[in-house]
Amino acid sequence: MRIVFPDSSSKEFEAGTTGLEIASDISRGLAKQALLVRFNGRLLDLEEPLEEDGNLEILTFQEDEGRDALRHSCAHLMAGAVQKLFPGTILGIGPSIEDGFYYDMQIPDFPGISAFEAISAEMERQVKEDIPFIRIEMDCDEAVELFRSRGEDYKLELLEEIRDKGEVISVYRHGDFVDLCRGPHVPSTGYLRHFRLLSTAGAYWRGDENNPMLTRIYGTVFDTAKHLQQHLDMLEEARKRDHRKLGPELGLFAMGGDGGPGLAYWLPAGTVVREELEDLWKKAHVKAGYQLVRTPHIAPVELWKTSGHNDYYRENMYFLEVDKGEYALKPMNCPGHIIIYKNSRRSYRELPIRLAELGVVYRYEKSGVLHGLMRVRGFTVDDGHIFCSEDQIVDEIKGVVRFALYFLRIFDFGYRIELSMMDRENTGKYAGIPDEWEKVEAALGRALEDMGEEYTPVPGEAVFYGPKIDIKLRDALGRYWQGPTIQFDFNIPQRFNLTYVGDDGREHRVYMVHRALFGSVERFIGNLIEHYAGNLPGWLAPRQAVILPITESQLGRAEEIGRIVSEAGLRNYVDGRSETVGYRIREAETGKVPYMLIVGEREAASGEVSLRVHGEGDRGTMPLEEALEIVMAGCRRPELPE
Repeated sequence: MRIVFPDSSSKEFEAGTTGLEIASDISRGLAKQALLVRFNGRLLDLEEPLEEDGNLEILTFQEDEGRDALRHSCAHLMAGAVQKLFPGTILGIGPSIEDGFYYDMQIPDFPGISAFEAISAEMERQVKEDIPFIRIEMDCDEAVELFRSRGEDYKLELLEEIRDKGEVISVYRHGDFVDLCRGPHVPSTGYLRHFRLLSTAGAYWRGDENNPMLTRIYGTVFDTAKHLQQHLDMLEEARKRDHRKLGPELGLFAMGGDGGPGLAYWLPAGTVVREELEDLWKKAHVKAGYQLVRTPHIAPVELWKTSGHNDYYRENMYFLEVDKGEYALKPMNCPGHIIIYKNSRRSYRELPIRLAELGVVYRYEKSGVLHGLMRVRGFTVDDGHIFCSEDQIVDEIKGVVRFALYFLRIFDFGYRIELSMMDRENTGKYAGIPDEWEKVEAALGRALEDMGEEYTPVPGEAVFYGPKIDIKLRDALGRYWQGPTIQFDFNIPQRFNLTYVGDDGREHRVYMVHRALFGSVERFIGNLIEHYAGNLPGWLAPRQAVILPITESQLGRAEEIGRIVSEAGLRNYVDGRSETVGYRIREAETGKVPYMLIVGEREAASGEVSLRVHGEGDRGTMPLEEALEIVMAGCRRPELPE
């Protein structure tokens, strides 16, 4: 058989040669790194014999598919160890996830994280035995009989769902452990040396709170000990930066308790951060040609029926009765902006119309997915909607992408861009017609290409009402988070009959784009806290400077300096407590105050101050005017976009 490699070179091998043997033929080093292969577009185990001509790519931990195979294999290894140690364990599902894996299991008498040492020891024993992962294909009836005999009720439920799909049923076995799995897997347990179990939590079977609660165990695995340790170090740093810890410590927000789950209460310091951020947002939007609007928090349910939210999103909405009619708390701002657009008849001369709002929305999130500011039930979306004609769409998309990147660059976030597209094999589940989708997808891609921005097309990831551009922000730890989104909409213009009068005097369907640059203000601030480890840029810091008299005799001068600093437009306070100056300096450092102006007897007499910068230390004694210039430069607001 002739095998063609990614560099277009080719070589003949005997039919039945495996991917691992071909990797060994290329180099011993590649064979040691290989985890699976892609052959004629299909992902296959390294040990599977290849019987025909084809294109072959050998995949390692450097590729997403290689990482997924290693992590999913380690999920099997862990589940097998749990079943051995806790007889009667029933398997749920165990996927790979970003940076690791988990497995949901019904584990009898599970003691929790205290069992990790024993589970890890059993996993290590199986790693040393280098047990092969063996793929076995069978028909559905055979699979049902196998898993019924093993008491795997959850696997039987999954098999019933795929019985009529005509799929090949495969199971993977290593030692006594058997699992229903599409694969592929690494060749053996010996590939899984560099793992660590991380945490455990409860998880409803298939995410449904009406189903049994299972035990979820999280873990991670890497190709080398060095990479594993780097990841563990990153997790430790992430724990230190966790906004759920730093936010309350810095007096920014409070959550939980009597206030209810998933709801943030902004304390005075946190409100300063929000208002500074939102004020920049408003000024930037006005400069960019947006009109700022406001919409009510509730609306009649008929509005949500027209928009489609009542059908597609009802389980995530809150409802209430008003004047014997049903209303809903808004989960999104779009219908309100539609009403504003339809408030008057629109002409092509008005287009594009750009509306923007910092709109508070409410969504019912299950308690198990709530996560500090990142996943809440009430939050503020920095929503914008652009109404334009077909020939304006490319320029408008470019403008939104530039605008989104302006905000990310202010805070030194990295980013990557994905273009979520229609699944061409299943076009019936989307609004609009395929030809329209193809035209818009091409326009979105062209806009990104014209700007010189790289992007990854992601077929099948679009929501039902239109393709979208997702910009994932990368923080200081290299983690990616959901960031700005730019969403084209075929659905709402049709549902609400949104039109404009063209230059031909006739009605035309308007093009509509949803966009959010922060995503949500709450989540963005959570990202900022973790990105900066709480050391917010000077212009955002709730308290930008503290004035510290060394003794009580300098308190009067310190208060005078405080007034001067306030007149310069800086947020400051005088810490004249009787504690030692060293104690007060340490407290200001812990509180992440960017600048400290220290006044002793000599400074009070000379009109100078001793300047300390958070994280840098002492900058020396200097005239107050010079110190004030340094502080003002460090707290200067970002320039508005061009």
